[in-house]
Amino acid sequence: MSELVSHAVTALNAKMNGQGLEGGPAKFVIADEGAVMIDETGARAGDEPAEVTLSADADTFQAILEGDLDPTAAFMQGKLSVDGDMGLAMKLAAVLG
Repeated sequence: MSELVSHAVTALNAKMNGQGLEGGPAKFVIADEGAVMIDETGARAGDEPAEVTLSADADTFQAILEGDLDPTAAFMQGKLSVDGDMGLAMKLAAVLG
């Protein structure tokens, strides 16, 4: 597991404040780093099938995670791709943002 994925798991669990993501699972694929699964139990490193998969490079993901880039803006700019349930992607964006 990469350092970025490990940091992401910790940061996402803190942002969710003990709450999971209803309707999941969702997956965030970070190019050349790995993937983070998010479901009703929280975030964890993993690469399993999901209802929605969001993909971005490491810089974009880090900017979203740190609050420097809005996930919707990243999607509109083509920096973030979404494959699957768009409603669930919006829920995940609320967690990330």
